[in-house]
Amino acid sequence: MTELSPNRLLDAINSPDDLKGRSRAELKQIAQEVREEVIDVVSVTGGHLGSGLGVVELTVAIHAVFDAPDDKLIFDVGHQCYPHKILTGRRDRMRSLRQGGGLSGFTKRDESEYDPFGAAHASTSISAGFGFAKARDLQGKDNDVICVIGDGAMTAGMAYEAMNNAGADKSRLIVILNDNDMSIAPPVGAMSNYLSKLVSSRPYRGLRKIAKKMVSPMGLESPARRAEEYLRGFAMGGTMFEELGFYYIGPIDGHDLDTLIPILENVKAMREGPILIHAVTQKGKGYSHAEKSADKYHGVSKFSVITGEQAKAKPKAPAYQKVFGQTLTKLAETDPKICTITAAMPSGTSTDIFEKSFPERSFDVGIAEQHAVTFAAGLAADGMRPFCAIYSTFLQRGYDQVVHDVAIQRLPVRFAIDRAGLVGADGPTHAGSFDIGFMGALPGMVCMAAADEAELARMVVTAAQIDDRPSAFRYPRGEGTGVAIPDMLLPLEIGKGRILREGTTIALLSYGTRLQEALKAAEMLSAQGLSVTVADARFAKPLDTDLVERLAKNHEVLITLEEGSTGGFGSFVLEHLARVGALDRGLRIRPMTLPDEFQNHDTPDAMYEEAGLTARHIAARAIEALGRGDLAEIDRLARA
Repeated sequence: MTELSPNRLLDAINSPDDLKGRSRAELKQIAQEVREEVIDVVSVTGGHLGSGLGVVELTVAIHAVFDAPDDKLIFDVGHQCYPHKILTGRRDRMRSLRQGGGLSGFTKRDESEYDPFGAAHASTSISAGFGFAKARDLQGKDNDVICVIGDGAMTAGMAYEAMNNAGADKSRLIVILNDNDMSIAPPVGAMSNYLSKLVSSRPYRGLRKIAKKMVSPMGLESPARRAEEYLRGFAMGGTMFEELGFYYIGPIDGHDLDTLIPILENVKAMREGPILIHAVTQKGKGYSHAEKSADKYHGVSKFSVITGEQAKAKPKAPAYQKVFGQTLTKLAETDPKICTITAAMPSGTSTDIFEKSFPERSFDVGIAEQHAVTFAAGLAADGMRPFCAIYSTFLQRGYDQVVHDVAIQRLPVRFAIDRAGLVGADGPTHAGSFDIGFMGALPGMVCMAAADEAELARMVVTAAQIDDRPSAFRYPRGEGTGVAIPDMLLPLEIGKGRILREGTTIALLSYGTRLQEALKAAEMLSAQGLSVTVADARFAKPLDTDLVERLAKNHEVLITLEEGSTGGFGSFVLEHLARVGALDRGLRIRPMTLPDEFQNHDTPDAMYEEAGLTARHIAARAIEALGRGDLAEIDRLARA
């Protein structure tokens, strides 16, 4: 725990209303106390740190000027929202952040009236904000809508689609560009702050209206408007945003309340058209460790406030992501056509390992999954072997491109689907629940799922050799199982699974990493004298139909297992068995999937328990289907 400041004003802040009427000095102290609180909380819970520290003053200023929840404040991505949560009545629950039953790490509609729109994926705020603005206009309301979007989220086309639409419509909307990487802004100083205050002020806007009335009868309104825009663009930047229809203010110092508050007050008084405020901030502001290493302190585990050292359990096995990155890098040593594409997640997907050896063949396209997929398609169309590494939950954003630009053209793009299945503290927005179904629905797609890290390494090799159609392999977040990875990696036979244990009564057919739980369940069942087969499907498409039919024919019960939603692997198996008439003979088949709901964040173990995908649940389902066996004994073995 960190040493907190005495005489804490934050103790009296229970809602944004408590910020109203405060002096600048008080607001500055409150901002410092919020920063200390964020550091203290995240050191205990883990979570997103740098981004929240960067918007402390901005958040205080917004809530001091505007009137949430009547005014709608939308945080893009949502990992910037910890200061917002502290100021909106949730401070006493902040140490439950990302814990089971606790606060979400992102904005969430059913958590607070101050979260009008949930967000954990990037670049949605302006579209949503425009929706709120039009809903306000159509209902005759007069509230403000404020969107806070990071410069990273501005790499996505969706943000510009929204700005183009909102700029043309001219509805009142306030967008605050939180530029925390200096990727857009020129140097910020007193002159820039002064000009921003000037162009947002009532006298300037009044003079602007008078000039407009004067030149309009002479037919000079359009040239005069352009001249004024370009003069402001020359002095301040932002011409691109002006061309999209936004009144540009900035760049300004996003940590200077003496600048932020008057500008926000001026903007609040502007009652027409969309406005963009360009605020330059520093990620990790106020915490030296996070300032020095923005990437390392973007998302953190528990850490020491004094040393900045993050607590990490000693790994028992290499992470799946590392296995992917290392295997692909090794393959690329002898194959100059292999390249990688990721969408702003090089360290998360371990494509940064590849990049260190082959920087000219590694591409981070920013938060632009649609572009990433079609860019990979272009590479594949001209003979390269692209591996497109994207989290399952983010690949959803590029699905049209997977269908139209890759699958229809049968281009050999290899999709490395990271974070497949449950992800723990990040919750439903980041869970990889749907890729089995949506990738398996595509004609010609090869779909694989790794049961362990050695299988993943072989699937990387297999995908590299598939040159006549697209392929995908999914793998979870975190450590592998500890199996040895062979030095000589052989490709898998396409569409063929494997049997790990032979039996005669119950068949457990697993797709992906629930295989280890299936093996444990088999031990529980065999302790009761029940003979169990355990098989690893490896492929959802093409399905190993010979294996599936043999399991159905030779066993009384067949259970399919997958860490994905209904409509995936189990459905493929059921459909095939129905087509060949294998369900006409009394086979008892039970698909086990993730539940048909969005599971809230919790520890992975607790989420698997809730999902009913542990060894105990598998064994119990087999006994229930079979109609004999001792469920109480299964529970006893699970507790042992």
